[in-house]
Amino acid sequence: MKNIMSLLLAVMLFSCSSNAQQGNKDVDATTFEKDIQKENVQVLDVRTPTEFADGHIKNAMLADWLNQAQFKERVQYLDKSKPVLVYCASGGRSSKASQWLADNGFTTVENLRGGITQWKIENKPVEGTSAQPQITEQDYAAQVNAAPVVLIDFGAAWCPPCRKMDPVISELETELKDKFRLVKIDGGIHTNMMKLQGVEALPTFIVYRNGKETWRKQGVIEKSELVAQLQ
Repeated sequence: MKNIMSLLLAVMLFSCSSNAQQGNKDVDATTFEKDIQKENVQVLDVRTPTEFADGHIKNAMLADWLNQAQFKERVQYLDKSKPVLVYCASGGRSSKASQWLADNGFTTVENLRGGITQWKIENKPVEGTSAQPQITEQDYAAQVNAAPVVLIDFGAAWCPPCRKMDPVISELETELKDKFRLVKIDGGIHTNMMKLQGVEALPTFIVYRNGKETWRKQGVIEKSELVAQLQ
């Protein structure tokens, strides 16, 4: 009986050690910076949109850990087989988020120790929001009337489902050339227009025909559904 208990304890210790090694680990800013240069890496900012707007790491996607519904909705579009590098302000939220990702099947997760605060202390590069002015109602109206069929794409570079849709939109531009006009609006910048148009989530797609809205849908959409609306 004693031997059996010892064997079980050894198996449990090995399993915990293996999971820690393969799943979730904390890394310093230098290692984090080195690892984000690798191919197929997914960088995830788990702070709030306001914090993100004050400066973020290049190519980071956003999934607010404090908004669990949003966090879980957005991370489902990440590739579990590819590394996910996670950070927040000082490391607390990202540590919890990293553990959640590891517990939910993500094979390689790295948490930035000390968060973006430590990143800035070590003078690592940070990108801020664009100085681009807010689009006006007149500008928006001009865009939707610029062609018989217009597809408005409210998205953002930091939005995982938006990135998933990008290749689909690119294919449509090629396959349905001259059939419609694409207008991309950055929801992270043009927040006023999101409010005016009642856009509550990214991505949101809106189709206009002769200046009149005929269809809209948010989230990841099948290519065939978009084709049907644009032809």
